[in-house]
Amino acid sequence: MHFLEHTPAFDVESAAAIADKYFGIRASASPLPSERDQNFLLTNGAGEKFVLKIANALEAPAFLEAQNAVLAHLAKRVSFCQRLVPATSGDEIVTVAGRYFVRLVQYLEGVPLGEVKIQSNELLRDLGRKLGAMDRELADFDHPAVHRDFHWDLANGNRILSDYGGLVRDPSLRELVGRCRIDFDSALRRSVIHGDANDYNVLVDPERMEVVGLLDFGDMVYSYTVGNVAIAIAYVVLDKADPHKAANAVIEGYQSEFLLLDHELEALWPMVLMRLCMSVCLAAYQLSQRPENEYLRISQRAIEQNLPRIFADLSR
Repeated sequence: MHFLEHTPAFDVESAAAIADKYFGIRASASPLPSERDQNFLLTNGAGEKFVLKIANALEAPAFLEAQNAVLAHLAKRVSFCQRLVPATSGDEIVTVAGRYFVRLVQYLEGVPLGEVKIQSNELLRDLGRKLGAMDRELADFDHPAVHRDFHWDLANGNRILSDYGGLVRDPSLRELVGRCRIDFDSALRRSVIHGDANDYNVLVDPERMEVVGLLDFGDMVYSYTVGNVAIAIAYVVLDKADPHKAANAVIEGYQSEFLLLDHELEALWPMVLMRLCMSVCLAAYQLSQRPENEYLRISQRAIEQNLPRIFADLSR
């Protein structure tokens, strides 16, 4: 969690200079949101777009290499993940200011799923299909750096709730967090998962209304395979009048590409609730460290407002 203290703080002029010096791209830069790193959208004179990714100062080079490896692995198998753009030197990672690792990836066009007001069942099924296809293709991928102790890993959920649940100010939310515990089945399959298919990491073609992008492997971890779709569902069910209907559309699409076992289906709903409760707890901790962070307050509002209703619906 001390990553927040080492978030890079480059301005747009510096980002443009890095792109020019190391990648040979003359472009304007504009900031993109990130929890603990820095991302910039680059647009060159021809209108081509790229994303410059400046990693947190504490990020391990081996983990960035793992992200590059998974992008290369998926590039041959799926169409909805970013492609890496090497530097003019041929390196996939360059170092700037003596301590920050920088990478460049292709920009994917689309709008975030979170900005799509009407999310049809077919769109949600397509989300499930894309996640299922990705998890199927990741079944034979591995890298030592993703076997890590990561605070967002659902396998660490009970610990996170115990450590930070007391920081949740709202008594009703704090009570729900206290009830959200999982006895994880040791038979659950494990694999490398994306780990953060939230509604702003999923891109949608607004005309065809299908999923065209899945961004940001920064939360990648070796964990419970079913946790990948559970995390996506946790964000899909927010603001939905019928959480079960929305979630079942995702599950139906997922299973058309990658079949879940019975005990994984039993674990799915508890994992959905665990992800939402973890988000509440980790946000409470982050706000205790950065009380001025209005972006974090806004991003949590939907979860805090919907969690009691979702907890009731998904627990029945």
